[in-house]
Amino acid sequence: MKLDYNSPVILTYSLISTVVLCLQLYTPFQVMPLFTVYPVFEPLNIVWYFRLFSHVIGHAGWEHLVGNFGLILLVGPILEEKYGSARLLVLLAITAGVTGMMQVLFFQSALMGASGEVFMLILLASFSNARSGHIPLTFILILVLYLGKEVLGAFQADDISQFAHIVGGIMGAVFGFTLMGKKPGKTLTKTTPLGSKIPM
Repeated sequence: MKLDYNSPVILTYSLISTVVLCLQLYTPFQVMPLFTVYPVFEPLNIVWYFRLFSHVIGHAGWEHLVGNFGLILLVGPILEEKYGSARLLVLLAITAGVTGMMQVLFFQSALMGASGEVFMLILLASFSNARSGHIPLTFILILVLYLGKEVLGAFQADDISQFAHIVGGIMGAVFGFTLMGKKPGKTLTKTTPLGSKIPM
């Protein structure tokens, strides 16, 4: 049996998020502020730009992380194989940046977690076998079930950022329509002497 690093972007993303959480929980280093976007506008601060994207790596605890990456590891590798590693990485980065910027501009709370990316991947996955010029029924159903639930949840007082879920879902829908009919990308893997595959 060969060990296959079959989804380098998704697996690396998962590993980095896990390492960051371990550093926060089990070492004296308080790293999580670097992986949280705060409701302040600081265009002259380079760390501010980093946080706009890095907040999708930070998580409040194991339950938060496992809940997000349980879905990302299920859906992500399929999409990475379909769209290619480089393209999927760009989609994840765009979603993180848009979600982070909108949080800064419109909300007064901090944001961390990969839930926006989860919803982007779920909506994008509904286009996985779509044909150009057609709207998949799976997309409509997922839109109603997932985003409809988040819209209703936005009126409840809790610590869940339904806004990030909604923005991620919208980004996934936009990406799905934009990439419909495009040629698949390439997954960035190579085989090691032991037969396993690692990121290039």
